[in-house]
Amino acid sequence: MSRDLIIAARATLVTLVVTGLVYPFFVTGIAQVLFPSQANGTLVTDERGQIAGSELIGQSFARAGYFQPRPSAAGEKGYDAAASSGSNFGPTSKKLAERAAAESDRLRRENPSAPGPIPAELVAASGSGLDPHLSPEAALWQVPRIAAARGVAASRVQTLVVEEIEGRTLGIFGEPRVNVLLLNLALDRQFGRPAPAAEAKLK
Repeated sequence: MSRDLIIAARATLVTLVVTGLVYPFFVTGIAQVLFPSQANGTLVTDERGQIAGSELIGQSFARAGYFQPRPSAAGEKGYDAAASSGSNFGPTSKKLAERAAAESDRLRRENPSAPGPIPAELVAASGSGLDPHLSPEAALWQVPRIAAARGVAASRVQTLVVEEIEGRTLGIFGEPRVNVLLLNLALDRQFGRPAPAAEAKLK
């Protein structure tokens, strides 16, 4: 009996050391050497060298001079990386219809010069609530608001959006997209940060 216990304890200890210590340290070390950016969260810095967020996690941009991401149902106030989720509202949900209508009204009010209908993704939250990307169409729809808030020609903002479009992965997977965080950082690099007073006039 005691011999069996010793064997079991030894097997447990070896398994714990190998799978709980050696393997994680080995994989983490390989990741740090081969993919340091991804291993550390794909963090992005602004023009001052400060961390602005992760390239893979959507965040809120409420100011008029910035592109806004998809709505988020992750957490109480949205964009909570520790509570990734969708709203779970069905297509017949009254709450979903009311929220979509309120979001549409807000978008139209803030961007009255926008062309055409509002892209659906600007009204509907993603499944994770943390989608960092928009379609090029959804980004371009916001151009008039951003151009007005920053006091620059809409054509210049539109050109910047086109330059930031990411193609399909390996040329065949997914759809063309724009990373909202990277696009907003590119805005600040090219046009500077918008003055808060100028944005306040639009509200």
